[in-house]
Amino acid sequence: MKSLVIAFSAITLLAFTLAGGLTKEEREMAAAELNQSKERLMSAIEGLNEEQLDFKIDDNSWSIAECVEHLAISEISFAEMLQGMLKAPADPSKRADVKVSDKELIAMLVDQTNKVKTQQPFEPTGKFGSHEATVEKFLEKRAAAIDFVKSTKEDLRNRVQEFPFGSVDGFQVLLFTSAHTERHVRQIEEIMADIDFPED
Repeated sequence: MKSLVIAFSAITLLAFTLAGGLTKEEREMAAAELNQSKERLMSAIEGLNEEQLDFKIDDNSWSIAECVEHLAISEISFAEMLQGMLKAPADPSKRADVKVSDKELIAMLVDQTNKVKTQQPFEPTGKFGSHEATVEKFLEKRAAAIDFVKSTKEDLRNRVQEFPFGSVDGFQVLLFTSAHTERHVRQIEEIMADIDFPED
């Protein structure tokens, strides 16, 4: 009887995976990426004073506080995008539209040599009221993303969204979210490395 239960469980798991459910490895990968980029951001901004948070390298660049606000706004928008993708049925025929691998997507996003102008809805405007509230919002949405990828039974691989550079699947939206954070952590590090960055 026990053998039958084990066999049935294995068949059920295989069917779930073939239907597009995330594998254990995919869940662990995405959760690790999301956690790592979150910790990188928290470490980068820890202990910064108001003058440091508001410092700009030049008039056309963002401050650290503005980078963090952009990340909080993006975190909300990417989560809404993913939820929107889940409202439509999974469509395996769309898989062929996804040309970029998970690793290629991450590498492309963190590459600082490829400068991209942010669209207006993602521009920092002080919408959260304070730096502390902005960080709190970012952490809230990131925690939700990590909980989601650990527990979702949705078929993320067979839901596809068009981005300016090409199509990505639902799982890759989560990787995009994390890599986007890492991209701006590197921007923050560049700001802090500037010769005129205020001292403690």
